[in-house]
Amino acid sequence: MRGAVDIAKILVIEDSPDLLSLLERLLCSHGWEVRSACDGNAGLARALEYRPDLAIIDIGLPGRDGLEVTAELRRKRLYIPVLMLTARGSVADRITGLDAGADDYLGKPFDAEELVARVRALLRRGAFRSRAEMLRVGELTLDPLTREAWRRDRELGLTQREFSLLEYLMRHPGRAVSRQAIAEEVWRQTSVDLEATNIVDVYVAYLRKKLDANGEAPMLRTIRGVGYELLPVSDHGAPGSRRRATMQR
Repeated sequence: MRGAVDIAKILVIEDSPDLLSLLERLLCSHGWEVRSACDGNAGLARALEYRPDLAIIDIGLPGRDGLEVTAELRRKRLYIPVLMLTARGSVADRITGLDAGADDYLGKPFDAEELVARVRALLRRGAFRSRAEMLRVGELTLDPLTREAWRRDRELGLTQREFSLLEYLMRHPGRAVSRQAIAEEVWRQTSVDLEATNIVDVYVAYLRKKLDANGEAPMLRTIRGVGYELLPVSDHGAPGSRRRATMQR
């Protein structure tokens, strides 16, 4: 019986019919399910529809090149591993591909066994990524791996400290957390003083501005004498799922 990696879904986007056929045969011979496209626009549409476990993408594609396809996949929050194929072999070209969001880079011509080995490695990495916990509270989504956060479809653009603060709050939704607890967990303060808790207040203010930048209903509430509470927001824009005991403190 084949394991999960052996039945992974792989998308190949390559405009050379001969190379595309070779890749399809090679990957299928190892038991993987393969779909393909021969230009960038079709490949992007196929990726969003098919949701593969891994994509092998040529850089020099018609319509939309491989760099654009990869960057668009990341913008669409499809964080599948990407193995980029290209005849461009310079260090600068490899850096460009990796900066666009590729996970690995293989120059043409390539050795078939090396390609298969890289595919296996990326699938293992992708399996870890797919198991990573995506945090969701109401309209908020946070990805601990990519360290990105969104309110609905709007990326929040958080600094590292703001991200850590939001992650801590999202791991304790609907609960009042004290300034001292935040300082200890986010700032790693072993002895929390007034200055440390004031820093928490400053960063909570920064975070509020980004959470509610478009005039959305507030999600981060101050609990007087206690700290802060992150709440989901109902479809009507009013805070929902509140804990009455917390509100009465």
